[in-house]
Amino acid sequence: MNKKTIILYASILIMALFSFGAVAAGQNHLDQAIQHAEAAVTSADGKTVAKHAQEAKTHAKGAKNDKTDAKHLDEGIKFLDDAIKEGNEGNSDAAKKAATDAVKHLKEAAK
Repeated sequence: MNKKTIILYASILIMALFSFGAVAAGQNHLDQAIQHAEAAVTSADGKTVAKHAQEAKTHAKGAKNDKTDAKHLDEGIKFLDDAIKEGNEGNSDAAKKAATDAVKHLKEAAK
C-alpha cells in the first residue's frame, strides 16, 4: 500500500468513528432529561436534587427541537425550575416532589 491509500483508509476510519460517536451522543435529549430528573428524585439532599434538576432542565430545553409534546415539556421544565429553587433553599422534600412531577411530564412529552 502506498501512503495515499493508507491516509484514505485512516480518514474513512476516523470519519466512521466520529459518526458512531454522534449516534451514541444522539441519545435523545428528552431521555437524558428524564434520567437526570429521576436521579434528582432519588438524591439524598436538596443541593444534589438541584444539581440533577439543572442538568435535566438543560436537556429538556435541548429537547424542544425534537418531536415532543411541547405542553408537557414546558410543564416539566417549570417543575424542574421548582426543584432547583427548592433544592438550593435546602427544602429537599419539596424539591423531590417537584422533580417527581417533572418526571411525569417529561415522560408524557416522550409519548
